[in-house]
Amino acid sequence: MSGRAQSRSAARLAAVQALYQQRMEGTAPARLLNEFHQHRLGRAIDGDQYAEADVDFFDDLVSGTLARSDEIDALLEERLAEGWSLARLDRTLLQILRAGSYELLARADVPVGTAISEYVDVAHAFFDEREAKFVNGVLDKVAKAVRT
Repeated sequence: MSGRAQSRSAARLAAVQALYQQRMEGTAPARLLNEFHQHRLGRAIDGDQYAEADVDFFDDLVSGTLARSDEIDALLEERLAEGWSLARLDRTLLQILRAGSYELLARADVPVGTAISEYVDVAHAFFDEREAKFVNGVLDKVAKAVRT
């Protein structure tokens, strides 16, 4: 994986963590971004070294996902299986889907396959295969809706 690809992967994982934190704590977006810039991105935390992240890409993922949250949630809600709602989803899983949907919506510079594969990898960091397949399926439906 190239340095740019690695730094974007790190940015995606950090963006999901930031979105989760924002949902749980209600942290103001500017404060949230600053906290990640100062204390998380590319730092060692509890003995784990975090990869250098593409900071501009991270900022766009977090800010864009938050700014377009209503649009993203409507897009996701329409693509969940019958009987499912966003409220039923695990909170981390929901942030993965939101960030992935934003990237598919707003980042035409990122190929569909790359975006989906990256968020499936993020899902693997937190969940088992079942949830990763769920992320793949939902984001594939989102991609078909927004990238045609």
